[in-house]
Amino acid sequence: MQVASYLKLSVAVAAATIALKFAAYWLTNSVGLLSDALESLVNLAGASFALWMVTVARAPPDDEHPYGHHKAEYFSSGFEGVLIFAAAAAIIWAAVPRFVAPQPLQALGLGLSLSVISSVLNGVLAWAMLRKARAERSMALEGDARHLFTDVWTSVGVVAAVLLVPLTGWPWLDPAIAIAVALNIVREGVSLVRTSADGLMDHALEPEVMAAIDRTLAQFAHQSIRFDHVVSRRAGHRRFVDLHMHMPALWTLQRAATLRGTVEQALMSAVPGLRATIQLLPMDVEAHFDDRQDPI
Repeated sequence: MQVASYLKLSVAVAAATIALKFAAYWLTNSVGLLSDALESLVNLAGASFALWMVTVARAPPDDEHPYGHHKAEYFSSGFEGVLIFAAAAAIIWAAVPRFVAPQPLQALGLGLSLSVISSVLNGVLAWAMLRKARAERSMALEGDARHLFTDVWTSVGVVAAVLLVPLTGWPWLDPAIAIAVALNIVREGVSLVRTSADGLMDHALEPEVMAAIDRTLAQFAHQSIRFDHVVSRRAGHRRFVDLHMHMPALWTLQRAATLRGTVEQALMSAVPGLRATIQLLPMDVEAHFDDRQDPI
């Protein structure tokens, strides 16, 4: 199943869980269950936006975007993080008045059963999506999967707290768990926004990937060949590395280009999906970069 198919399934499951959770809230009058339902609304909006961004990211390069559209996936996780902040504010807004005027809970058996069913649906889907996200290195799919996992744990906490209300006779537990839910999803929202910003700022490749690149280059490096200025970055599911390859100045251009092609193929075999750009330089020539910061 492709990434887009998982996101389409996520949209469908989000719509189903919204119906189940709002039904649970309507039956029980629990603001805790309302908070759970509001988070599912974020899931639906986030999955829909992620599907759009994945479609954009897969578009081929064009005249205005010659390097492709891979970074579009990072907008998805950032957008979902912002939605989480909005949902948290709405939850707190609904929960605070319940401390002043507690409301009795009703039909807990049926209402909580609906909430549990929705959590099972989310949990199974999130597990499958996270595995696919890691295999495809999809930021959009991973962000949606992690938000679903947060939703599952949120539902578990809400159900447990709502069950305690009639057992303890403490009606304040219901709005208290709603506010705890809001604070928990804010934490997840901060993580998603940070990850999105990190990706948009050309974060370096993972240490294990750089180690594989270094091992590959070491196979070609010897007295006549050396590599330096190795720079890497990530853009959505794509990985890029730029470097300089120094060789004897008396080599013909054909010989140098043949070796460069061999090194590029070795790098792309060691790291699937890698795009390698190698600049050829004579052994006695060094490239210098301006280390001064750009003026503000």
